[in-house]
Amino acid sequence: MSIHLLPLRGIPLIHAGDDLGGLLAAAIEESRYGLRSGDVLVVCQKVVSKAEGRIIALSSVEPSLLACEWARSIDKDPRLIELVLRESRRIVRMEAGALIVETPGGYVCANAGIDQSNASAEDTVTLLPLDCDDSAERIALGVSRRLGLLPAVVVTDTFGRPWREGQIEFALGVFGFEPVTDLRGTKDFTGRDLGVTQIALADEIAAAAGLLMDKSAAVPAVLVRGLDLAVDPARRTGGRALIRPRERDLFR
Repeated sequence: MSIHLLPLRGIPLIHAGDDLGGLLAAAIEESRYGLRSGDVLVVCQKVVSKAEGRIIALSSVEPSLLACEWARSIDKDPRLIELVLRESRRIVRMEAGALIVETPGGYVCANAGIDQSNASAEDTVTLLPLDCDDSAERIALGVSRRLGLLPAVVVTDTFGRPWREGQIEFALGVFGFEPVTDLRGTKDFTGRDLGVTQIALADEIAAAAGLLMDKSAAVPAVLVRGLDLAVDPARRTGGRALIRPRERDLFR
């Protein structure tokens, strides 16, 4: 098996209310890649958040006393800290200028995923989509309406990782396929039984597509071809399956 990473270029700047699925479908048509059965459409969170209106001007934020105190202690904009607090279920750790939180969606990340890079205007930030799995489904349906074929979709964001330097693209929202491939009960090439191996397929797809979605490259979406996934619109597992339950998480 071989896979191909096909960047989608020429996508216009996204604004709140835009039909993102339709715009991505148009980009697929213009690219001449076409859409094939089993393709995975990988879309960066930033354009999803913009289309869904998850954009806020820092000038509209009134920081609380708590946000102001914490901002002073870690040398951050108090308005940004206020937004992080609003977008968090709980604080995991605050140290060395970093604010690690758990979002209402269950993601553990820095600053609740709030991003100031490539925002719509000066002094604005983007927030994570309210439900990334729903976002992925809406994109798939929007593409299908124009192209007549339903793709698998992965919505990604750039996250850091425990124990590792650097950041990679992670899968936040998933539509149309099982995000974790469970190999327990199968055998390796030597015939040995696999007892614990589960592959985070959606994260691997996200990381591969991330090679082309550089912040300065204006490539917010990538088609991943060659995995030949059987797209199942009834599957409702979604990206939440990638979040380890708290009772089995040794580091929370």
